[in-house]
Amino acid sequence: MAEPSAPQGVAEKLISSHLVDGAMTPGEEVTLRIDQTLTQDATGTLVMQELEALGLERVHTELSVQYVDHNLLQADEKNAEDHAYLHSACRKFGLWYSKPGNGVSHPTHMQRFGKPGKTMIGSDSHTPAGGALGMLAIGVGGLEVALAITGKPLNIRMPEIWGVHLHGELPPWCSAKDVILEMLRRHGTKGATNRIIEYHGPGLDGLTAMDRHVIANMGAELGATTTVFPADDEVRRFLASEDREDDFTELLADDGVTYDVTEDIDLSEIVPLIAKPSSPGNVVPVSEVAGEPVGQVVIGSSANPGLRDFAIAARIVEGRQTHNGVSFDVNPSSREILADLTHMGATTELIQSGARIHQAGCMGCIGMGQAPAPGTNSLRTFPRNFPGRSGAGADDQVWLCSPETAAASALTGEITDPRALADELDLKWGDLGLPEHAMVNIRMLEEPAPAEEAGEVELVKGPNISGLPEFDPFPDELEIPILLTVGDDISTDDISPAGAAALPYRSNIPKLAQFAFVRIDEDYPSKAEEIKESGHAIVGGDNYGQGSSREHAAICPRYLGLRVVIAKSFARIHWQNLANFGILALEFTDEGDHDALQQGATLSFSGVHEALQSGSEITGTVDGTEYTFRHQLSARQVSMVLAGGLIREIAESQD
Repeated sequence: MAEPSAPQGVAEKLISSHLVDGAMTPGEEVTLRIDQTLTQDATGTLVMQELEALGLERVHTELSVQYVDHNLLQADEKNAEDHAYLHSACRKFGLWYSKPGNGVSHPTHMQRFGKPGKTMIGSDSHTPAGGALGMLAIGVGGLEVALAITGKPLNIRMPEIWGVHLHGELPPWCSAKDVILEMLRRHGTKGATNRIIEYHGPGLDGLTAMDRHVIANMGAELGATTTVFPADDEVRRFLASEDREDDFTELLADDGVTYDVTEDIDLSEIVPLIAKPSSPGNVVPVSEVAGEPVGQVVIGSSANPGLRDFAIAARIVEGRQTHNGVSFDVNPSSREILADLTHMGATTELIQSGARIHQAGCMGCIGMGQAPAPGTNSLRTFPRNFPGRSGAGADDQVWLCSPETAAASALTGEITDPRALADELDLKWGDLGLPEHAMVNIRMLEEPAPAEEAGEVELVKGPNISGLPEFDPFPDELEIPILLTVGDDISTDDISPAGAAALPYRSNIPKLAQFAFVRIDEDYPSKAEEIKESGHAIVGGDNYGQGSSREHAAICPRYLGLRVVIAKSFARIHWQNLANFGILALEFTDEGDHDALQQGATLSFSGVHEALQSGSEITGTVDGTEYTFRHQLSARQVSMVLAGGLIREIAESQD
């Protein structure tokens, strides 16, 4: 008689049901079958170029969707060119196409396509928001998405499972945003690196599916591989409200399951929290910073996308005018939610209070509009506040908070604890009158073209659409200068900036490369160009490459000749992106060596190929002094780095 298998949690069930190869041992590489993919326009243009390079004829996934939600402002022709290219690529390759203004990818996908029990990868770091429905949804680089679309599985290091037990009930004027900010207050921006966070416990009963989306979305800010919730009655209710109850499959943790790491949160002890500039991990109670002047408040984004997030703001400002010194901006997260808000009268309340209603899209979250004035505190319900991400300068003052705190502060013109304002104005907490059934509208979603038509589609490429650059193999002998030395927590926004100046060049690598690292060293692109053929190195600190999944942060420096990055530690997605494009990512065996590797020094390696293939350490010299570094590349990843990147390796294997 076979012994009963050990109890499994939701994450383990999702992984085991999609496991193609490998053992579910933390730290070991596993291979997973992928059901769905998600791309957005800021990263999707490269994915479509990669599909061209890979010779794709038709998607092999169950479902792939391309959203246009980032580069919506059409100040000139560049973004419109991208939209036309993406539309033609979807028709040619067989993807769904979500038109500009239809909504932010993550909540829109949750409304229309997300299914419990499915796997999904997306070229957006907030793809884990799909875990709110009981999915295994992982943010990766665009090349992994392109490969999944061609039918290839995903290779990833098996994470630890971090079980977070929720109990109690959130107090009035606190919400899901305060829960994830509490996690960030406790653990910072790398506390969940190489972990999956699985929320469980009786506290889930008070969290709607969209509340869970808020928490799953910002697990990315903790560095988590992904976040999962069970597919329970609340998920069933959400899908029923979207006319999709037939897509529901119950997925619950087994009784007696144990986790690699455990955490406990009593929701009744949560207070309004806020992340100070300029890191999502810089979290304090709102009461601690109350009274700071505020010049801008922005509500929306994938981090607070639910109908209740806008409705609670409308409840707070109802019948009142926002402070004269505050620009009160509202980014609806989907067209459906804007329709629901309008139908229930909340849009009118927001407009009459002084709100500026923008397109349904990411907008200010990616710095595409709504940049704050210099020296102005901007309160946002967004997921990130890295320096300069707002589209303003690197000295911008962006704070992250809940819709309750944001709306209260919009009324007073200073950071305000919503509990204090509720007492002062006798604001009522409770039922917001949300509809049980959403105003489902699929008119801005275009189905894939039939296969017989797709073969006749020509890709539409304007002058701003470049091809992918070709990279040479990694040399066995290397002598290159350290062109840049940086400290801890360098983000992909620092490497390849967001904002209205750079974003329109997402499909033009030679042009976008001229923005690489300019926030840190405005001369980096020109200095790198001068030695492009011989190459250069960069030295980083802890958590190098945190933030966005954009592979531009790897491919643009590589285009300028970057061959090696040595850091104390790497953020997961950027580390993989470096390998994908043939850049060698090394870590210090002694972190104290970081300060000894100065900008301008010469880095030398000999016998690189054998060293990488035979072990996890490699020895090099810096101005004649010997140092030992380590890498965490699998044999598969070593092969792609030495080939000059994954696309080149695949092309050579097909010759």
